[in-house]
Amino acid sequence: MAVVEGLGGAAAGTAASPCVETLRPPAAVKFFYSIGQFVESGYLAINTFIFFYYTAVLGLSGSLVGAALAISMTADAALDPLIGSWSDSVRSRFGRRLPMMLLAAPLTMIAMGLLFAPPSALTPIALFVWLTLTKGAVRAFASMYNIPYFALGGEMSDDYVERSRIVAYRLLSGIVVSVLITALAYSVFFAGEGGLQRPDSYPQFGWTIAALVLIGGLVCCAGVWRYAASLPQPVEPPQPMLRRFAGEVVEMARNPTFRVLFLSMLLFASAAGLHMALNNHNYVFVWKLRPETIQILTYTYLAGILAGVPLTPALLRKFEKKVVVAFGFVAVTAAWLVVPGLRGFGFLAPTGAAALPWLAATSLVFGLGSGFIFIAYPSMMADAADEHEHRQGVRREGLFFSGLGFAGKAAGGMGLLLGGFALDLLHFPREVGRDAHAAVSGDVLSHLVLAWGWLPAALVGVGAAIFAPYAITRARHEEISTELRRRRGLAGE
Repeated sequence: MAVVEGLGGAAAGTAASPCVETLRPPAAVKFFYSIGQFVESGYLAINTFIFFYYTAVLGLSGSLVGAALAISMTADAALDPLIGSWSDSVRSRFGRRLPMMLLAAPLTMIAMGLLFAPPSALTPIALFVWLTLTKGAVRAFASMYNIPYFALGGEMSDDYVERSRIVAYRLLSGIVVSVLITALAYSVFFAGEGGLQRPDSYPQFGWTIAALVLIGGLVCCAGVWRYAASLPQPVEPPQPMLRRFAGEVVEMARNPTFRVLFLSMLLFASAAGLHMALNNHNYVFVWKLRPETIQILTYTYLAGILAGVPLTPALLRKFEKKVVVAFGFVAVTAAWLVVPGLRGFGFLAPTGAAALPWLAATSLVFGLGSGFIFIAYPSMMADAADEHEHRQGVRREGLFFSGLGFAGKAAGGMGLLLGGFALDLLHFPREVGRDAHAAVSGDVLSHLVLAWGWLPAALVGVGAAIFAPYAITRARHEEISTELRRRRGLAGE
């Protein structure tokens, strides 16, 4: 039987209990929950490889690659809120989140493997279709897992700081699997002559990462199902999806806190997607790093996030979540302005090993700022779900986290789309995919490094301006939580 120290996440239409203490899951539950991050982190880790593979290796134009990713993003836009609403209404002996996660994990694995294994000798249009369909499938099935997974994290506790600790567990697991994927990529599959430009290495890499994603997804479900089953579920069958869905989306969109979080994350994730889409192009062609060296930069980025795992909850004991996010925006913007600007305007031009300290510093600061943001945002979205229940009398974790998940994935797709257009606008040569010694002009490289740094920094600035009105403080959240616990206690009498 699950160990539950209280009741959190109940709402109108869900089972309630007279126990109204703060809900805090045991450490073992948080550990197994964190393993589910393998799905999202695996999906995110492959994104830059996909972009480089289809443009610089397979020779598909950046615009076509960007268009394929935009199409998959549009399909995902329609699915995410449906998935969120569906997961809010599920009733089962595994709880309302796990059934979808169990279905989605193997489907994600299959789609991810096929994405890296297109049939040989496809025409450009056929390759475009293959990319569109397989990337769309990965997005859809990953959403089917991640949205209920994130919503489950929001339900596991109703404490202001404990929610950030749960996210920190998840983020730490994501760092571990990201390090593993990076090591496999640069030290095993793409090591040696040709490196990232060797096409026969990609299918093996794709299926290996897909298997890792499946294992993480299933281990998470096995480890948390008793606790998840103990959380409140709908006690009455929901109305048919088509009848209730539009009203639920309108209700969510009218929530000002949700809009602030959604739009600001959309801009930040677009910026991060653009920057990371152009990572390998910059590392290989501008800074002239070997694949074995590139992985060091991934490790420094992850080390920055890792530093944020204990630091963010510590900061949250002294500062509001809004302030911690502002620290993150400042750090990321500084990382993207300084070194790319010096290189783009000709004040700094090291290559190979000489470039490594500069790039490592950039990656470390980017990672630290991202850690603040990635931990605080899901915690704030759970707070927004509390606020919504306080105002509307119903709880929408699934829908709220579908918005956050869509913002991240859609924006990642938008970043890749912008990266593809940037390559074409810069007239980046496509023959580099067939000739590892092909030269790229200095002007193209200077513009490429600015597109990698300054353009995403500008997007972060806009996102920070949108985020400024966020208004749930620690004191306000405590008022909301106290009132919700009182209501649930009355409901359980």
